[in-house]
Amino acid sequence: MIISPIETVKGTITVPGDKSISHRAIMLGAISEGITEITGFLMGEDCLATADCFKKLGIKIETSKDKVIVHGKGLMGLSAPSSILDVGNSGTTIRLLTGILAGQNFSSSITGDASIQKRPMLRVINPLRKMGAYIEGIDDGKYCPLHIKGSALNGINYKLPVASAQVKSAILFASLYAKGKTTIVEPRASRDHTEIMVNYFGGNILRNKNEIISSPVKKLTGQLVEVPGDISSAAYFIAAALILPNSELLIQNVGINPTRSGIITVFKQMGGNIELINNRIQSGEVVADILIRSSKLRGVEIKGDIIPKLIDEIPVIAAVACYAKGTTIIKDAAELKVKESNRIKTMTSELNKMGAKITETENGMIIEGTNKLTGATVESYHDHRVAMSLAIAALRADKETTILNSNCVNISFPDFFSLLENFNR
Repeated sequence: MIISPIETVKGTITVPGDKSISHRAIMLGAISEGITEITGFLMGEDCLATADCFKKLGIKIETSKDKVIVHGKGLMGLSAPSSILDVGNSGTTIRLLTGILAGQNFSSSITGDASIQKRPMLRVINPLRKMGAYIEGIDDGKYCPLHIKGSALNGINYKLPVASAQVKSAILFASLYAKGKTTIVEPRASRDHTEIMVNYFGGNILRNKNEIISSPVKKLTGQLVEVPGDISSAAYFIAAALILPNSELLIQNVGINPTRSGIITVFKQMGGNIELINNRIQSGEVVADILIRSSKLRGVEIKGDIIPKLIDEIPVIAAVACYAKGTTIIKDAAELKVKESNRIKTMTSELNKMGAKITETENGMIIEGTNKLTGATVESYHDHRVAMSLAIAALRADKETTILNSNCVNISFPDFFSLLENFNR
């Protein structure tokens, strides 16, 4: 994809449905009793992979445009798949689904693409094994493919080594099949869509500061889930409006869950002119419209408790920091190394090709704002967030930028480039 510089962004847009919520709505709809109707569903490759897995597990799922109907069969209503479950490129699918499969009365196998087969699975498998799960995989379960023999599970007390919504969610899904309570302690609060949605479907999960307690329930019940726009997708257009002169952009119907909205906090700390309007609750989640205007940005230090609240947005923060005055320092973000790519390394490498002054550190990066980038040929490493972040950096570069392997944006934002193109007309 070739990105040409543009002068400004103006108008009103919407972004695709929240990826995290779309995944979980399919999963919970499948193991609930009755029909779950999902509007605003993200028709990206990752979420469609989740739907495909549950079809193989015997669940009827109907899709049309951005609406999905899931015919749930209850907690024990899934059936043994006739073939291996393939999650494609979706880390969320493989980790959360492993938690569900651990408590079934049948065996199953699950795998993904080459990228997924390199991503760490023991962080999920170890706590599930403590609950009584029987899971085999490459190098004792370090990597998939995984073979899961459904087992009787027991609740556990588990302290998460790192703040990870995927690991936490896998345990919480398994806890729906466990005897007794399950208690999870997080080192820092991670995104809580699973807790919100399990309770919305009739579950019993309580939070006390960083302690999460899941108690068994006899059943979950299908619901209407209105999926808001994904703040991770909105982040790219928030960034574009901040760095391009004379911009004013309204992004409607975006989820601003406090465990996900760290990007808003950081951009405001950098001097960003951002307003949240029309705040409301929708299917248990906080939703708002976001108004963004061009801003003179300054470098900041980003570290500690806010990191899990913006882990997916750090690549675009790095791109924006190139246009800020002063130095931006990102710390405590080692989790970026085990995403679709090592995002510390890939963003450092590719932004430097565009003339950025960015240094890779052990758990983050240091970006010296130069207020100027030059178009170049850059590589996405088949990582959708890297591709989109580089595209935003390219909007204010002084020449065209070519992004190789850009089709990976279909994982989370299939219309990303066409939406960008609309601003250039």
